[in-house]
Amino acid sequence: MITDQSTIPNRETVELEPSYNIPIILTLGAIILSAFQVWLCFGVGLFAIFLAIQAYTLRLNFTADSLKIYRGKKLIRDFPYTQWEYSEIFWSKLPILFYFREVNSIHFLPIIFDRKTLSYCLEKNPCNFKN
Repeated sequence: MITDQSTIPNRETVELEPSYNIPIILTLGAIILSAFQVWLCFGVGLFAIFLAIQAYTLRLNFTADSLKIYRGKKLIRDFPYTQWEYSEIFWSKLPILFYFREVNSIHFLPIIFDRKTLSYCLEKNPCNFKN
């Protein structure tokens, strides 16, 4: 986890550390819901497990020219910054969703990664970023 932003060189690849905040909050919500709605509790609990698995297995790497998403060591997506038009972290006080728009598509990612490092990497990205 990078806490001192001055330690990130402009050309270095930055890998975001996982954050389990959202899966934990959803799990707590599922436990509370279990007293009222069993099926809703089950759905929220499954979603929490899904996000926890994603946080554990996926890695976001910000390189000098693109955002690369890995599952383990396998590259599964590459998003060159030249294709980005806009990016934003929704609800900055309680960040739960990262959004970015490319020329031909839009992408929403739950924030299951270190938000501070994500914000810093997006600020260094040449596209329009709103925090």
